[in-house]
Amino acid sequence: MSQARIRPEGDARLRVEGDLSFYSVPALQQQAAPLFASAGTLDVDLSGVERADSAGLALLIEWMREARRLDKALRLLNMPAQMLDIARVSSLDEILPLARD
Repeated sequence: MSQARIRPEGDARLRVEGDLSFYSVPALQQQAAPLFASAGTLDVDLSGVERADSAGLALLIEWMREARRLDKALRLLNMPAQMLDIARVSSLDEILPLARD
């Protein structure tokens, strides 16, 4: 299992790396809170995600809600195929702000 982390890349881009799982999501949510508060528009690059489960998707939904609450634009970039497959099964791909980089 790879340690998950969020790495800021400039003012409006966050790179997520590692495994998004039940175990890593709470810490990632805490790491993201101040980053969401400071940026106007957020691009979240998921290309560094190695593995994800449903908790990882729940984190993305929470980030989407937080961005709406703060009236900020959010784009999810480079979602890994495994994660996108999970999103499609539950039709979350239709509501998540997915974009290509």
